Amino acid sequence: MKKQTKKKTTETQKIKDLKQFEKEVKDTTLTTNQGLKVNDTNNSLKAGERGATLLEDFLLREKITNFDHERIPERIVHARGSGAHGYFELYESIEEYSKAGIFTDTKRKTPVFVRFSTVAGSKGSPDLARDVRGFAVKFYTEEGTWDLVGNNMPIFFIQDAMKFPDLIHSVKPEPNKEIPQAASAHDTFYDFVSHATETLHNHIWAMSDRAIPRSLRMMEGFGIHTFRLINKEGKAHFVKFHWKPVLGVHSVTWDEAVRINGADADFHRRDLWDAIEAGQYPEWEFGIQVVPEEDEHKYDFDLLDPTKLIPEEMVPVKIIGKMTLNKNPENFFAETEQVAFLPGHIVPGIDFTNDPLLQGRLFSYRDTQLSRLGGPNFHQIPINRPVAPTHNNQRDGHMQMDIPKGQTAYFPNTLSGGCPHLSKISEGAFDSYQERIDAKKIRGRSESFSDHFSQPALFYRSLADWEQQHVADAYTFELGKCMHDHIKERMLWLIQQIDKDLAKKVAKGLGMKIPSKIDQPINQAIGADADVKKHQPGKKKNYLDKDPALSQSNTKFDSIATRKIAFLVADGFSMKEYKKMKTTLEKEGAVVQLIAPHGGTIKCDTDMEHKVDASIMTTESVLFDAVYVPGGKKSVTELLKHSKYIKFTNEAFKHCKAIAASSEAESLIDETAVAEYKDDKAIFIGKKPEDFVSAISKHRNWDRMKIADSIAV
Repeated sequence: MKKQTKKKTTETQKIKDLKQFEKEVKDTTLTTNQGLKVNDTNNSLKAGERGATLLEDFLLREKITNFDHERIPERIVHARGSGAHGYFELYESIEEYSKAGIFTDTKRKTPVFVRFSTVAGSKGSPDLARDVRGFAVKFYTEEGTWDLVGNNMPIFFIQDAMKFPDLIHSVKPEPNKEIPQAASAHDTFYDFVSHATETLHNHIWAMSDRAIPRSLRMMEGFGIHTFRLINKEGKAHFVKFHWKPVLGVHSVTWDEAVRINGADADFHRRDLWDAIEAGQYPEWEFGIQVVPEEDEHKYDFDLLDPTKLIPEEMVPVKIIGKMTLNKNPENFFAETEQVAFLPGHIVPGIDFTNDPLLQGRLFSYRDTQLSRLGGPNFHQIPINRPVAPTHNNQRDGHMQMDIPKGQTAYFPNTLSGGCPHLSKISEGAFDSYQERIDAKKIRGRSESFSDHFSQPALFYRSLADWEQQHVADAYTFELGKCMHDHIKERMLWLIQQIDKDLAKKVAKGLGMKIPSKIDQPINQAIGADADVKKHQPGKKKNYLDKDPALSQSNTKFDSIATRKIAFLVADGFSMKEYKKMKTTLEKEGAVVQLIAPHGGTIKCDTDMEHKVDASIMTTESVLFDAVYVPGGKKSVTELLKHSKYIKFTNEAFKHCKAIAASSEAESLIDETAVAEYKDDKAIFIGKKPEDFVSAISKHRNWDRMKIADSIAV
């Protein structure tokens, strides 16, 4: 009797559970795994009703991919990364351009996760490699997840995704000897670059200071591609996305980068973590460049060419919001390592263009995440879960972490009341922009993509003198590491097409002559049967003399927040001078650290104990933004006994940093290279702390660069 009662109770509970489930799913709507509402799960996206299915159909790929992997490693690129949580807030609605909630609702506080990374190196490579930096932002919006997967440079090396494996294989360690690590200064890379001339624009950015940022918090971010914004009336505008750091755009010198990699290979990672832990939250303002569809062919460059930027002098960036990073990950692997960014994750109000690199990325990123994260359910990993609810008929697969309920896993159905049902576009479902397409299927490239010299030349012309010198030095260093003269000659010829003076500087540094011509075709990034003349780079155009936004000399110089200042001290240092300078610097948000002859504690001239942040033997000048030496005769006498304090100061001077000392500490300054240059505008002996603050905010005194090479350290 008890057995029958128990059985009846179990069956009753099952009926209750089923009714509860039916109640829960009664009003659910079909979504993607990112929570994006779907209005058609029966038809793929085609070039016309009878046309070919398009590669950009992310809805088809998600559905098929999940099915393909129902039965059952380190990133190839961007392996070394740092991540942080934060939020995005909209300053003003741009509903005239987009219906996306993130662009129209100023009351929202949208959660984000950001991952910064280098491109070429492995997970164990150093932070300060000369490299492009990844700048990927995951917006957890109410309509689904939007991934803006960009870089700290506004253009890319190549124009078509078909060339991406070639680019990466060329820049990776040479396969016969697996060196060099995280470096582009070798023959295979320049062999590729010298033949695929579309790379020259991004390459000159990589030769600039943009490739060695002072901090991840002090670099710009770009969406790279031209996207579309769609408003509620269905009208489209072309758009490029920008991130502008509130602290300004600042870099280190190459000499510093080399030394930092030896002193602290985790320099960028540590800097980001420490700033957030200290409550100095990194911030970027978000901006857009908008171009009406009717102006698509207005410019001397193609908006769909990912190796081209839109100069801000032509189309200003409209700032519409701000992102703040305020929380470090709890677990690096679970969050920073497992986060999966896909350019195909968009929301209603944002859509793609026919940029051929973007179109290929829509396929490649999902394929990569399947390989890395083991299967189609990577969206269920906590860091990848959308905040929008998800309901669909996708089941099983490797690493399934949910427990899908119900009898049906298909559409249409009657057994689940047709649920999850389709949404109307008016209810927030995604609808691909209905772009008219009338063309033959062709494997080729538009002639409008063939201008490879104009924008690299514009970039170089826009730089300050010191930036131009850094570019010349970078080319000289990189090509100097190449062993084959024919590759170096070819590069010199190409650099001359960008700028003759730049080519002369590099040729002088290499001890070579610039060839008057090269035998092989200039651009071999085309098909064997292509019209070679048609696809050669056209003559350099000067449609804009300079674009100030391209130069770091025009960035923000109004803050010293989070700058690290080294105080060189020993027992007996002046408490009065120390306190006055420290108070002034910390009031402006700077970080003061005591560098003493030993660890532990030291005493000032009032016999008060102070914790030492680092001993002189365990740190380097390149890890700091400026140097200060307070007085105290006993302290200064002790510092003079340690030669590394002289080296420390000389190194800061060589790298054009601000240096200050009290009048009583001038005897130490007199033993350094600074002694001959006390009239330097960033050197302060016995001056007001406010003057020192002003000099630090300028980042560097680049006028000093002319004598920097003569400084021995």
